[in-house]
Amino acid sequence: MERRSFVRQAGLAGILAAGAAPAVVHAQANIRWRLASSFPKPLDTIFGAADVFAKKVSDMTGGKFQIAIHAGGELMPPLGVVDGVQNGTVEMAHTAPYYFFGKDETFALGCAIPFGLNSRQMTAWMVEGNGMKLMREFYRNYNIVNFQGGNTGAQMGGWYRKEIKGMADIKGMKMRIGGFGGKVLERIGGVPLNLPGGEIYSALEKGTVDAAEWVGPYDDQKLGFNKVAPFYAYPAWWEGGPQLDFYVNSKAYDALSPEYKAILEAATAVAHTDMQAKYDAKNPAALKQLVGSGTKLFRFPKDVMDAAFKEAMALYSELGTKNPNWKKVYEDFAAFRRDQNLWFRFAEAGFDDFMQGQKL
Repeated sequence: MERRSFVRQAGLAGILAAGAAPAVVHAQANIRWRLASSFPKPLDTIFGAADVFAKKVSDMTGGKFQIAIHAGGELMPPLGVVDGVQNGTVEMAHTAPYYFFGKDETFALGCAIPFGLNSRQMTAWMVEGNGMKLMREFYRNYNIVNFQGGNTGAQMGGWYRKEIKGMADIKGMKMRIGGFGGKVLERIGGVPLNLPGGEIYSALEKGTVDAAEWVGPYDDQKLGFNKVAPFYAYPAWWEGGPQLDFYVNSKAYDALSPEYKAILEAATAVAHTDMQAKYDAKNPAALKQLVGSGTKLFRFPKDVMDAAFKEAMALYSELGTKNPNWKKVYEDFAAFRRDQNLWFRFAEAGFDDFMQGQKL
């Protein structure tokens, strides 16, 4: 059988099982790409997903396909990576899509919106629902091919100089909040600021912001936010399951062989799974340490949650009348969310509620 026909018919898994992969890889050209991250290097979880991905690509190609990873700010500003990929300055980026809602609010649907999907639901929408199809159609406008690039799981609600006890405490509060959540915060009286991860500590320390959110205990402890703000909120109603993405320049992607495209996709899947596994494994110990050192946990009051939910739903409805990209993707997203909540309400929530009340 002619090799290329065999590759098409057998697929990557069959090739690997048949022991034909080395010959296929050896036939490929040596490739050197650059990836611009939006994240600082010390965060081994969120920045580290790009390292996991690049190593897997190298391993699966016998070192022929090398991707150099650059932390936020090394090649371009952390929030400049979409432009970098779109223009072909770099072949790839690793980022949180909702950072770029200013270009088009639809970016946020590829990551997280307030009161959206949890991490498992987001992966289900992307892989088995219409999420990947719809987002890829949208990203064509930016010369981008997207792949899942990790998920943090539900995040914490940020660090505050004083506890939030009700809606009155939200009014005029300046908060670093990533992505789309700031739009809803603004509608309930807060003042959102979108800052890269590496700038949050100094802004909180200097009082440029009154509060700041990042991810969760493991990363937040590394960044030292507990040293400059004692109150730690939960949950992040704006990030129930934020997905990161690998962005690939469409011309660079189209130039790859079918085998390299398959390897690229497989490596992103490994990195996607690896990131949340790291967060789920590392967050419990970090939270214990934070509380042990004096951090004061509090849950957002119901009036704050209710007000934010009401304004989020109103915002989505308004966007549907103004932004056709948003309308197309959000309608599918919302229908998927409705069915997912029906299912999770019984099996997942029922099990979790019982287990979390036990003394183990």
